[in-house]
Amino acid sequence: MKRRNFFKTTFGTMGATLLMNRTRLRAAPDQQFPEAPDLTRYVTEFVVRTGYADIPHDVIELGKKSILDGFGLALAGSVAESGPLSRKYIQNLGLSQGRSTVVGTSLKAGPRFAAFANGISIHADDFDDTQLSAAKDRVYGLLTHPTVSALAAGFAVAEQRAMSGRDLTLAYHVGVEVECKIAEAISPRHYQDGFHTTGTCGSFGSAAACAKLFHLDASQTKNALAIAASLAAGLRENFGTMTKPLHAGHAAENGVMAVELAALGWTAAGQILEAPRGFFHAYGGSFDPAAIVNRLGAPWTFASPGISLKPFPSGSLTHPGMTEMLRLMSVHKFGSAQVEKVDVGTNSNMPNALIHHRPWNSAWQFCSWKARLD
Repeated sequence: MKRRNFFKTTFGTMGATLLMNRTRLRAAPDQQFPEAPDLTRYVTEFVVRTGYADIPHDVIELGKKSILDGFGLALAGSVAESGPLSRKYIQNLGLSQGRSTVVGTSLKAGPRFAAFANGISIHADDFDDTQLSAAKDRVYGLLTHPTVSALAAGFAVAEQRAMSGRDLTLAYHVGVEVECKIAEAISPRHYQDGFHTTGTCGSFGSAAACAKLFHLDASQTKNALAIAASLAAGLRENFGTMTKPLHAGHAAENGVMAVELAALGWTAAGQILEAPRGFFHAYGGSFDPAAIVNRLGAPWTFASPGISLKPFPSGSLTHPGMTEMLRLMSVHKFGSAQVEKVDVGTNSNMPNALIHHRPWNSAWQFCSWKARLD
């Protein structure tokens, strides 16, 4: 399947213009914040103009695996401790009547609150997929959990509006791509200083997916993205508690709310990403325009650097140690009863992501790494 030649469209021409202004895209040595004029417009046009035929077949197939993974995790997470609590919260608000399914239950709710509950469930076990990064300044090589917000929000809206699986797939891919490129572009300081990208950047993913399902025009989509930017939240100090998956559920809810308001005519800023008081500056201090300008769908993040399905229900940075342990057990034919202790070394960057070093229950273990630091 061939991609549409975007450079024959207004969208493509705009991207080319941004690239030709290369000297404006990167900050000068004495300039703390880079300029990328019309960046929000560029993202908006990608959301509005991208069609199903623009997504390569291999990307569609990779997306199917993450979608299936996401639904399975929503079912598993519905019986986590946070599942009944989130449903009770919805029922206490008198909002348990609607057309959108709360996965794993007979409960129906409006799309905003079904997205909230399902988003929490997908992330409850910390088993959902993870965006990879090849950038040298991303010391973890990981950026966000991209499926949870786009799928939870998209599924809730698509079901409520009786839309097709093809419609949902398109919206999901658009949402994931927007979220991943924003996460790739924002300064690493965003995460290092305490923001949880699944909650912050995930709000853009859910808004983009829902805007596609609502068939919003460019002006409405731009407003939806700006509304979502103001709703975006999530602090890593809450890792190891039920509030970590709350970030994901809230991000999914944010997108539905933002799009519903924009569809009604709610207004918001026109340059929410690139403005000096916008998302990239306020949440990260800076960003790399070259990571997002003319990069949406070129290549799709699913194709490169990729999105990883987790083999273990824990923080991805713990997986190399687990994989090596399984290899040793296979080669040397020993079991846990024969192991007195295991010493594992890591670098100093890992504890910045896995902040609990002596986990006392499974919830903490998902965000932890008990290790000797080299």
